[in-house]
Amino acid sequence: MADNSQKTDEPSLDKEKTKDDSDKESKGVSQAPLTIFYHWCKSCNICIAFCPQKVFEPDRDGKPIIAHPDSCTQCAFCWLHCPDLAIVSNEK
Repeated sequence: MADNSQKTDEPSLDKEKTKDDSDKESKGVSQAPLTIFYHWCKSCNICIAFCPQKVFEPDRDGKPIIAHPDSCTQCAFCWLHCPDLAIVSNEK
């Protein structure tokens, strides 16, 4: 009977780990505030130039990277002004 109790304990531990992971994701701990679709981006740098919080920096190819995700206030400037619609918010 000890084997049965061990089998029932293991799945409950897995459920707790899954619950903790989902709690972190729902709080935005492991998720960036924005998603950039690099295959759509043509490196116009409008997002970099006009971001009021200076969230973006150019990479070596000139494409924007989210260098300061904690500074993002979800002002919507970047995704509303992106001519390629390459930036979307991850906030709900």
